[in-house]
Amino acid sequence: MSVFKKLVALCLFMYLPFQSMAWGMLGHRIVGEIADRHISSKTRKNIKKILGNESIAMASNWADFIKSDPAYNYLGNWHYINLKQGLTQAEVEKHLLNDTTTNAFTRINFLKNELKKKDLAQDKKVMYLRLLIHFVGDVHQPMHVGRPEDLGGNRVRVQWFNQPSNLHRVWDEQLVEYQELSYTEYTAAINFATRSQVKTWQQQLMPQWFFESYQIADRLYQGITKPEERLSYQYNFEHVQTLNEQLLKGGVRLAGVLDEIFG
Repeated sequence: MSVFKKLVALCLFMYLPFQSMAWGMLGHRIVGEIADRHISSKTRKNIKKILGNESIAMASNWADFIKSDPAYNYLGNWHYINLKQGLTQAEVEKHLLNDTTTNAFTRINFLKNELKKKDLAQDKKVMYLRLLIHFVGDVHQPMHVGRPEDLGGNRVRVQWFNQPSNLHRVWDEQLVEYQELSYTEYTAAINFATRSQVKTWQQQLMPQWFFESYQIADRLYQGITKPEERLSYQYNFEHVQTLNEQLLKGGVRLAGVLDEIFG
């Protein structure tokens, strides 16, 4: 039995890198809750017509929950975009604006355009709104704009407080969960964007969001200098400010997108 358990554990470890989700449940709910606190009353009213009593925060994880249903496998590529190393801002923006493949950038644009249609069926409105909420959060998790050769950090193996992990998972879940706050507590702790910041972040076009995450991801890659690098207290100290800013920007920008569509 002990040998069997070891084999199961090994299989789970091998499987782990390919199952990471952007921000995890907690991070997505933080982004959704922040957005809810920045949208206009008109937007909130129109969203309620679609989602009913489901909050933006609660709707934010649907796109990960339905991964258990093979019927939604086609949504897998919608969560991220992988870009090769060493691109300038102009090169990233040119690539995005000319891109026709299925990825987070092209799908967010698709969802925005669909949700602006007055005759969109109610079931589509519900699904597309849930997806949009999720994917805007996704692209503010830096490793969702990572490199293709390691699947956005999924193959970069590290130790998180002496437990096997990977760089993607650390940023999806473990760094957020390490703060030991609920999503409402976390929102209250970081939701202090000034009016100037809100205006600036919401006016920035989507390619800028992606390039910011791309730049952060590049720094995170550079910070891993050896195989199975051990990450713990110091890593949290060095990166928690970036983590919080990305969560905050994600929520504020999501609010801007929702106001654009529903306001």
